[in-house]
Amino acid sequence: MAEKEGIIVSDKMKDTYIVAVDARIIHKRYKKVITRTKRYLVHKTTFDSSVGDKVRIRQTKPISKKKNWVLTSVLKKSLT
Repeated sequence: MAEKEGIIVSDKMKDTYIVAVDARIIHKRYKKVITRTKRYLVHKTTFDSSVGDKVRIRQTKPISKKKNWVLTSVLKKSLT
């Protein structure tokens, strides 16, 4: 199963977080480092998390149409 680390950007849905995961790639032609951001719908578990927390997510079987990731741990709590 795939695991990724990202930051919670939204917690407004009932059982879902939106987690933004940054990936740094090198442009093929210009050789410049580019940061690409992908947003994943993540199922809430028993963790107390809020916007700004750094979390680890794990891929799982589909929970809904767009949600197939689950929160496994909170790495760092946000200051706010």
